[in-house]
Amino acid sequence: MKIKVLLADDQAILADGIRSVLSSSAEIEVVGIASNGAEAVALAGKKRPDVILMDIRMPEMNGVIATQEIKQRYPEMKVIVLTTFDDSDYILGAINNGASGYLLKDTSAPALIDAIKNAYAGDTILPAKIARRIADAAKMVANDREIRLKRKFNLSDREVEIALMLYEGFTNKQIASALKLTDGTARNYISAIYEKLGVTSRAEAAEVMKNVINE
Repeated sequence: MKIKVLLADDQAILADGIRSVLSSSAEIEVVGIASNGAEAVALAGKKRPDVILMDIRMPEMNGVIATQEIKQRYPEMKVIVLTTFDDSDYILGAINNGASGYLLKDTSAPALIDAIKNAYAGDTILPAKIARRIADAAKMVANDREIRLKRKFNLSDREVEIALMLYEGFTNKQIASALKLTDGTARNYISAIYEKLGVTSRAEAAEVMKNVINE
């Protein structure tokens, strides 16, 4: 059975080019093209794609909001952002709203096809350049919060870094990808953080950290 893919891009020439690239794979079928975020949400409901390639800057509704809408309505669908913009705000916005990956449009055809297959299989798609952006963004906003958490809970530098990513809504897999850790190592760090915070869940950890950060 082929992987059904929906494209969302307001530039028709680029969308046609991407469709042409994907048609070279016998395992992928492009089921539709949306020219804006609102149309992407509507077509997601009609076409029921497995994977959506989502541009960021589009009229009517941008790709971040469209991703959020689609993931709320159809959580089983995988969304990969495919854009020319590597701004950390866009990256964080997309990932925090449920995107399975973030690729730039200079990605090679074989890499794009592999990314679709991997996202369909449940993997997180974050090339090294994008992962560095995420890690750098997390560090930039962390300074004051980092000091508060470190003092309150006696966290190590790495634990603080991961704790703040938890607070920002990153999944275990996204943390592991961004920080170049194995999934098991990331889970071990998160368990240690829970113990130091005196909590047993992500929601409790976020609430405890929120209270400390906002003191």
